[in-house]
Amino acid sequence: MKGTRVEGLRDLDRALGELPRQTGKRVAVKVLKNAGGPLAEAGATNAPLGPTGNLKASYGVGTKLTRRQSKLNRKQSPVEVYVGPNDPAAIQTEFGNEHQEAEPHLRPAWDAGKEKALDDIKTGLWDEIQKAAKRLARKAAKGR
Repeated sequence: MKGTRVEGLRDLDRALGELPRQTGKRVAVKVLKNAGGPLAEAGATNAPLGPTGNLKASYGVGTKLTRRQSKLNRKQSPVEVYVGPNDPAAIQTEFGNEHQEAEPHLRPAWDAGKEKALDDIKTGLWDEIQKAAKRLARKAAKGR
């Protein structure tokens, strides 16, 4: 799978850095979850129903991984949000194996929705950073 390069986020990163750390994290998580929602919905729509229907039902957006996934994942950012299924069969279904042909569901969702998701992240971060800064300013004015 090809990587996606995102440019022009330096100003957003600087603005997030000006917020208190926990506020910045909350803002980032909120925006990333909102942007990931449509990708998760599209992936679930693309997923084959299968005999149990677990794959479709397991799609979601969140900040937590299973214990096994956590061991395999190297954290790359202070804030990480994950989009996709939480079903062990998902990888086999997505990529296939010697007994099962690939039935991609998340890759097509990403390919179709990545531009909108990235745009939602950029615009959403600006909006949420401005709202958070205004809240902090109001709070500081009250505390004087």
